[in-house]
Amino acid sequence: MTATMSDWDTPWKEALELYFAEFLQFFFPWIYDDIDWTKPCEFLDKEFQQIVRDAEVGRRLADKLVKVWRCNGEEAWVLIHLEIQGQWDDAFPRRMHVYNYRIEDCYGQSVVSLAVLIDDHPHWRPNHYTAELWGCRVSLEFPMVKVLDYDACWSELEQSSNPFAVVVMAHLKAKSTRQDPHARLQWKQHLAKRLYQRGYNRQDILELLRFLDWLLVLPDHLELQFRHSLQQEEKKMPYITTYERRGLQQGLQQGLQQKAQEDILEVLEIRFETVPEILVERINQMNDLAILNTLHRQAVVVASVEAFQQFLDQMLAE
Repeated sequence: MTATMSDWDTPWKEALELYFAEFLQFFFPWIYDDIDWTKPCEFLDKEFQQIVRDAEVGRRLADKLVKVWRCNGEEAWVLIHLEIQGQWDDAFPRRMHVYNYRIEDCYGQSVVSLAVLIDDHPHWRPNHYTAELWGCRVSLEFPMVKVLDYDACWSELEQSSNPFAVVVMAHLKAKSTRQDPHARLQWKQHLAKRLYQRGYNRQDILELLRFLDWLLVLPDHLELQFRHSLQQEEKKMPYITTYERRGLQQGLQQGLQQKAQEDILEVLEIRFETVPEILVERINQMNDLAILNTLHRQAVVVASVEAFQQFLDQMLAE
């Protein structure tokens, strides 16, 4: 029923891409205030993928490198680390350091590294890296936020109109209701209803509902209850047509499937650079979300494209 930690990489990554400005405003407001938002941001995926391929320090799928413009007219690069591990990771500070200096070394561009920790350990709070030998010392300090801390600020989250308040609330309740599906249903209904009450536009509601679906997974019979309650809220929205109401559930499902397909291919391309066209077609033709999620996890750990194809053949043959 519950999404695994690896499953949470993708929804966080998607929310970050959709609401980058709101992300900075929510977690790092002093940085948000220093950026000229009249100029477009640029996600530097190719540049970051090159760093990841060359650096032997692992890869989090939700990490993003973004070019922004400061209010004083200077260009700046922002590296966002979303660490979604279920255990203490002593290697994380070094990874922050390596990514930071490799970007500067490769592109001659200083980068601001930011960390958002979405793990379960309240006492794990890395915010610096230091190495020293024989008087030679290197170090990196980086701003860090811990999502668990926001559980103590629930009333503020409820009042916020920032989409990332919804993201944080959904994430926290996905964790706290792991073993209680009925409580999860109630929270999913509450958060969905809040989307309509806070006055989000239609597109934002659809995107955030998709995020809720991804994290707050319910058994089928409770999901039907949720869909019924959702339909009651949709009827109150004058700008959602009858056709859209009927197609909402199907559209959400199709969106999840398409995103899962894209994520599988992205992982394979990052790890192995070339993906056979026939394999791309096979993945894009699949519509079983459970199978796609399994393939996504396999793509992260498989040793080669050939081994991934063999795994796919075996799974479909069962």
